[in-house]
Amino acid sequence: EDSVRFTDVYCSDAPCLPSRAALMTGRFGIHTGCVGHGGVNAEMRWEGRNRGMADFNGRYNLPAVLRRAGMKTASISSFPDRHAAWWFNGGFDETYNIGKRGLEPAHEVIPVALDWLDRKRDTKDWFLHVHVWDPHIPYRTPTEYGEPFKDAPLPDPWMTQEILDKHRATKPGGHSACEVTGYDNKPNPATPRQPVEIKNTDDFRHMIDEYDTGIWYADKQLGLLFDKLREQGIYDDMAIIISSDHGEDLGEMGSYCEHGEADYITTHIPLIIKWPGCAKNIVSHGFHYNLDLLPTLVDLLGGVPPFTCNPVVGNPNPVVYDGESYADCVRTGQDGGRDHLVVSQCAHVCQRSVRFGDYMYIRTYHDGYHLTPGEELFNVKEDPHEIHDLAEEKPELCWRAAWYLEHWVADNMLSNIYNYHEDPLWNVIAEGGPFHCRGYLKDYCKRLEDTGRRTGRVNPTPRAWPRNKEVCMAKQPHIIIFNPDEMRGDALAHLGNPASITPNLDAFAANEAVSFGQAYCQNPVCVPSRCSFFTGLYPHVRGHRTMSHLLRPGETSMLKELKEAGYYVWMNDRNDLT
Repeated sequence: EDSVRFTDVYCSDAPCLPSRAALMTGRFGIHTGCVGHGGVNAEMRWEGRNRGMADFNGRYNLPAVLRRAGMKTASISSFPDRHAAWWFNGGFDETYNIGKRGLEPAHEVIPVALDWLDRKRDTKDWFLHVHVWDPHIPYRTPTEYGEPFKDAPLPDPWMTQEILDKHRATKPGGHSACEVTGYDNKPNPATPRQPVEIKNTDDFRHMIDEYDTGIWYADKQLGLLFDKLREQGIYDDMAIIISSDHGEDLGEMGSYCEHGEADYITTHIPLIIKWPGCAKNIVSHGFHYNLDLLPTLVDLLGGVPPFTCNPVVGNPNPVVYDGESYADCVRTGQDGGRDHLVVSQCAHVCQRSVRFGDYMYIRTYHDGYHLTPGEELFNVKEDPHEIHDLAEEKPELCWRAAWYLEHWVADNMLSNIYNYHEDPLWNVIAEGGPFHCRGYLKDYCKRLEDTGRRTGRVNPTPRAWPRNKEVCMAKQPHIIIFNPDEMRGDALAHLGNPASITPNLDAFAANEAVSFGQAYCQNPVCVPSRCSFFTGLYPHVRGHRTMSHLLRPGETSMLKELKEAGYYVWMNDRNDLT
């Protein structure tokens, strides 16, 4: 009745920690470096030698900007404690931590907010951030609230026993149907509501009911906050924003009770904004990120004073926000937003996905032991639970999405090049993979064997040539490689160049050989090109990127393989290799 509801808002970086980092800074994780839940990339990137006494988050994040606008700022959240994300408190005048690191129920959080409102009744302008955890796994609504959805029909009964059986047989990993709470199915007496395994559709129904109960319970507690604002006579003049950090897969992608993908369900979040004098009871369509909120608030407030302080404290803002204002959508309820979005996940898997049109394209770099295909495509308008992968059926849409993704990565790396040259996604993989699957593989493989889910092993591909010297020499021909420098692909007459005079090569190609008209080098510089030619590897795999990066002792190459196969190897050339 009082608000604008936005239908297509997504967290730029899932899940909890990276999402809130993006929300507070207005920047992508590829810029902040905060993309995971552990390791180097669970931290904000250092500002380095130009940092003043106050860092970025104390001057330019969301609460700091609102403080510059003259507001008293406060946060009631255990989030910084749960994730050791103390930067989150930057910009808040007051912070309140219930002390249970995210396990506190809403009835312990809301009374702190009600008390704060009573004490700040006479404060002119303020901003209050209130955080409840009840929809988050483990589901833990107090048992006295009962089972409000026990007899209610499922609004969308999409799960079937056939789908569930397929998930149980082919989708292993943490938070799978067989191990809902992690890498085993052991119940926790402290959270009796939490399912630990989904065997059938009754178990699935129970899981949905408990998730919905957590949301219902949080809604009841939020109602107490609304009542207090009305009691104080300030509700009508209040700006109220309701959103979340991420969604929750409840069987989608074979993931249960978790937010471990960069899929449609995990990244798609609610957003409801009530703003005095703006549109009411309107639905606005269009793609937005959660990190768009910061510039939107600045826009709605009519701008904020610039950061002005002694240079010892900090220099003027060197940061350009990645967020874009959608204030006009709030003011009028009109549709608007971006053409497409790129969202990421590096805590449970390493994925980047593109939301465009009716589709979600998912590119997986590390599958978190879920056996996820490298490329997936879903029509989320017709298939919101992401059941039917269209990647093979619609390759042209995958190409389009991959083009969006490549440009997004390139543009954001280029805009970050003077501070950091690493893409944090690849750093997570280099550290050993996403935090929530790192170190679990050995024990989990044993569990798969113990529970009868070992489906066979993959053997390395055997070499295509025999290893016996006598056999090689008896059956293999002599080999000569003629490898001239700087020869263009169109420099031969038989490939269509009438100006070329190459009768020997033309006759050889026409009568005795196969000529490849679409052959390309991997790197148009001598050493990287020759290293790739002789190793069969891309230049970046072994670091052969420049004229100085030669083959290293012990590195496998075509020459060594031929020698091991019994050949006498001789090179008559300028040595660009070793």
